[in-house]
Amino acid sequence: MITKNFTLINYLYYIMHTKVDTVINQNFLPITMKEVKSRGWTDLDVVIISGDAYVDHPAFGSAVIGRILESEGLRVAIVPQPNWQDDLRDFKKMGRPKLFFGVTSGCMDTMVNHYTANKRRRSTDAYTPGGKAGFRPDYAVKVYTQILKEIYPEVPVLIGGIEASLRRVTHYDYWEDKLFPNILSMSGADMLVYGMGELPLRQIVRRLLAGETFSDLTDIKQTAYLTGRRDEVPNHETWEDLTLSSHERCQRRKEAFAANFKHIEQESNKVNARRLLQDVGDHKIIINPPYPPMSEDEIDTSFDLPYTRLPHPKYDKRGAIPAYEMIKFSINMHRGCFGGCSFCTISAHQGKFVASRSEESILKEVDKVTKMPDFKGYISDLGGPSGNMYKMKGKVQSICDRCVAPSCIHPVVCSNLDTSHKPMTEIYKKVDANPRVKKAFVSSGIRYDLLVDDYNKNNDGSGDEYMEQLVTNHVCGRLKVAPEHTSEQTLRVMRKPSFKHFHEFKKKFDHYNKKAGLKQPLIPYFISSHPGSTEEEMANLAAETKDMGFRLEQVQDFTPTPMTVATIIYYTGLHPYTLRPIYTAKTKKDKLNQHLFFFWYKRENYSKIRDKLNSMGRPDLIEKLLKEKKKAAKSEFIKQRSYKKKNYGKKSKK
Repeated sequence: MITKNFTLINYLYYIMHTKVDTVINQNFLPITMKEVKSRGWTDLDVVIISGDAYVDHPAFGSAVIGRILESEGLRVAIVPQPNWQDDLRDFKKMGRPKLFFGVTSGCMDTMVNHYTANKRRRSTDAYTPGGKAGFRPDYAVKVYTQILKEIYPEVPVLIGGIEASLRRVTHYDYWEDKLFPNILSMSGADMLVYGMGELPLRQIVRRLLAGETFSDLTDIKQTAYLTGRRDEVPNHETWEDLTLSSHERCQRRKEAFAANFKHIEQESNKVNARRLLQDVGDHKIIINPPYPPMSEDEIDTSFDLPYTRLPHPKYDKRGAIPAYEMIKFSINMHRGCFGGCSFCTISAHQGKFVASRSEESILKEVDKVTKMPDFKGYISDLGGPSGNMYKMKGKVQSICDRCVAPSCIHPVVCSNLDTSHKPMTEIYKKVDANPRVKKAFVSSGIRYDLLVDDYNKNNDGSGDEYMEQLVTNHVCGRLKVAPEHTSEQTLRVMRKPSFKHFHEFKKKFDHYNKKAGLKQPLIPYFISSHPGSTEEEMANLAAETKDMGFRLEQVQDFTPTPMTVATIIYYTGLHPYTLRPIYTAKTKKDKLNQHLFFFWYKRENYSKIRDKLNSMGRPDLIEKLLKEKKKAAKSEFIKQRSYKKKNYGKKSKK
């Protein structure tokens, strides 16, 4: 309202800025009813409920899904981080959508987001303004869906994102320490889209707009739904079915749960997969096969949607969103990872086949980033799930079509895998040629084993050129790699190469560093308490890495997350592919004892490590790990005593 004291200049300023705010918000998907009405809409087709703050960027799932729905001609709004503890007004403010509610926990599984490996509550949330915790519930997909079903029981709920995707069958939940049934049974949702959801989502929308209902959508790939346990399974001419052990049998027999996983992992990574069926209570979950990997045109379409690449203006006064700050000037060049590491969920969600963007799409995004108002000339990352897998795929597709291996590079690099690094080298050079780019870094962790000739027999010679280009021009101070362990036995369980190949990689890295006159450090990542790892192996890890000149800092304790080989081993004590026992540290004490060896160089750990090594009968490691530290501590003590004497003497004279 304009008051009597409102001058003409004030009025013009008010009108100008009101229009500017409207224009700014029109560039985003609406998150308030005011923004919905400003578009002239009286109702919505889809409302997305998300556990993350709304950042209109291709690295944030709710933005991608929202933009896809928008491109299909739908009126869509997002309700980011709704309050689930008050009168639930956030769930009601957009009203009843015509087609469905979409629910996602966000870019992370809620429990991983909320808790450390030791189950301590985290004090921050990287996907919330100001990094503040407490803006989403535990098990967000379940909580959000149950609230929506209570308020709008007749409106379908479609769930997706990493939390829903990786909980699509019976799974072990580390935080409750028990088996949960599939997320559809837990939440009451009508349908689940697993993996990267662009292709199934477009199909769902087009068929709903054509007049079909959710109950008709039984043949869409990469979706899952529930039927009655004794209902007839819908027929599909080209799909074979595979029946898994029921949820109840998995609860009774850990062997059945472990055996299930082998089938789940293999079918998730096959080009021509089988449909999975699992009984749970009075229902049966039906998981349709995944889509083939996205084509270049399909993945380009997803990344080329009209993102603003910014957080919604609503958050301007609430502080920066840490996850966004990390990636705001980064470029994701591909999806998927063929590493198949036992502890990683990337292939379970994105698939093992790499889908790469076109060079044109990548360079267009680089150009867009350079025109952002606060861009200072530095691209923070040119990468992907693994930094150096761009454009890598099978040489003969028919061989890939028959493959059931969970990894293309373990125990050896597949002879059918094209591991040429030339496309990446060319992209790096073209990005460097952009006059507005001072430096483009590769911050994604790279697969060092692909750059070691003794391990990667498919190396066509492009690896050395790539390595020199990377080390000379694209390392942001230090290069991150992930050998994860030094023990041959544990590395086999991890599906990682022998540590001897890391030694070879370090020699090559040091060579190119020296050639360029640089002193960039190599930063290796390691995991403690991984299935197969013992305290003695952790002690050996500490001694070997110390001998290489490392004081480890990028380290973590193993956290069991749904749908990984390592999590199955942690819960059952059995490897799902062999059903043979594997040792795993499970108690808090055992896990802390393993983690302790990472920090041999800290004075407060000296006596604990010494006692541990003595009890193992490894005095040789005491000599290797602690001898120099003991000398250093003694030297420091003498130095401090000398200093005190000197100063005491001065005071006495006074």
